[in-house]
Amino acid sequence: MSTLAQQLQQMEAHQSLFELAVRQLTLPVCAAFGSANAPQAVSFANTARVLSTKDSDSVAKSFPNSVKASGNVVLAASGTNAKAAQGKRVAVLFSGGPASGGHNVVCGIKRVLGAGNTLLGVKPGPKGLLLGNLFEITDADVDAIINTGGFDFLGTDRTKIKTDEQFAQVKATCIKHNLDAIVIVGGDDSNTNAAVLAEFLFKGIKADGSGVQVIGVPKTIDGDLQIGDLLPISFGFDTATKIYSEMVGNILQDTKSSLKYWHFVKLMGRSASHVTIEVALQTKAAVTLISEEVAAKRQSIAAIVDQIAQIVVARAAKGITHGVVLVPEGLIEFIPEMNALIAELNDALAHNAAEFADEPQDTKADFIQDKLSADNARLFASLPAYVVRMLLADRDSHGNLQVSLIPTEKLLVDMVHARVKEINVKVPFSAHCHFLGYEGRCGAPTLFDAAYTYNLGLTAGSLILDGRSGYMATVTGLTTGGTPQAIPLSGLLNIERRHGQDEFVIEKALVKVDSPAMQYFAARRAEWAASDLFASPGPRQLWGPAAYQQPISVALNSKSESLAFKIG
Repeated sequence: MSTLAQQLQQMEAHQSLFELAVRQLTLPVCAAFGSANAPQAVSFANTARVLSTKDSDSVAKSFPNSVKASGNVVLAASGTNAKAAQGKRVAVLFSGGPASGGHNVVCGIKRVLGAGNTLLGVKPGPKGLLLGNLFEITDADVDAIINTGGFDFLGTDRTKIKTDEQFAQVKATCIKHNLDAIVIVGGDDSNTNAAVLAEFLFKGIKADGSGVQVIGVPKTIDGDLQIGDLLPISFGFDTATKIYSEMVGNILQDTKSSLKYWHFVKLMGRSASHVTIEVALQTKAAVTLISEEVAAKRQSIAAIVDQIAQIVVARAAKGITHGVVLVPEGLIEFIPEMNALIAELNDALAHNAAEFADEPQDTKADFIQDKLSADNARLFASLPAYVVRMLLADRDSHGNLQVSLIPTEKLLVDMVHARVKEINVKVPFSAHCHFLGYEGRCGAPTLFDAAYTYNLGLTAGSLILDGRSGYMATVTGLTTGGTPQAIPLSGLLNIERRHGQDEFVIEKALVKVDSPAMQYFAARRAEWAASDLFASPGPRQLWGPAAYQQPISVALNSKSESLAFKIG
């Protein structure tokens, strides 16, 4: 075997030159933790900040133990924890979709727990907790996974723990493995589940009558888990948006090179448009749609199509017959007329489930259309078959329409093409469609996400050693050194109607149309539409001039003085 062949084989199984290098990367940590490789656990004390929602009274009745223990008061690190607990057995799991940086959360927990405590991994996700599929995480595991992307070390799934049988399974797992604490790494729904589990496991689980602590860690590339200055962004967002921005930047460079194509790029983000506005700020595409703005202005499909078509025609008049349109994944649910149709479809499908299931495939649409009001029936009938099929597809585990399956970008292309020809038949319009989703979820974390998640892990582990339960770990002051804090989960809960009944949930954070990021975007987009002012931000950097760049939208919304983050 040649020397080169041997070198190539040595680069298999996560041993590429890049992966070997990132494992050696030194991460900045909050000063409260000391050093990165030998961090010290911190203790926590109450701040003056108390959280509440419109449903706090109902939450207090349903989560009495959690509310009594926390008072819904935010905690902040108060110094090194000289009396940190020993002998703890802690389980950690990933829940929901992957996001870059998850491995560093695990590494942070393991290192702050130290040799006197045991960290167990759960495979895969909440389902693994129900099945009792746990294993001990070693120091060698941490060395192998640090700064690497994906959730593959533990795996993940979307099981929602809510039935009496499931709660009994969790209790059995806690007893069998003698667990003292569980860390749930997930988004708004997963952290809602963490709040429910924290209350259920608060006491009476172990032989001495004590309970099992539950701590949440905020994860989602969608960026829809935000709590003002307490949680400016969830982890994974920065990595995903930088990956998408590189791809969109490449496409923008191609449009200026080939001079003849419009590219419609749908970007992941089921509910909120945080990903889309961040990519727009990074790349300056010609057209960017923001779902929340569409809803606020009550724009119809026809109005959106005309808006895009007018820009296409105006650019063509300048000899610019190319461009990029950024489309949020969840756009279709924010268009008022479509939102009304989807709401009625959800009810019709739920109330006629058995009959709909028995209906032949080629008559399912007609069957449901007959159950709709006149206006919604007309709109439903006007939609192309490829959209109708997806509108009638099975809902996800939370009862939501699977908007990622709806080719919104194709629908817009078809409608814009027709509208452009109505305005000026001589204007050329050739388009390509893209959906950037899975490409961004599991890449190696940016330096921002790598450092952020490691510090979140250190915070979560410290909360466990400090005897806390029912909190979500957070790190604030991301441009001023970083401060470990803890958000009481019970202080975030609201009541929403889901699956035909009231449920406690953590509310999704949507893009605020009056936010600084939106104001800046709105002030610049006309210039971006009129001329090619796009930028190609290039690949994410772990070393180099852009390595310390935080998300632009986060910098704007937090009124930062610069794009640079600073931890430690």
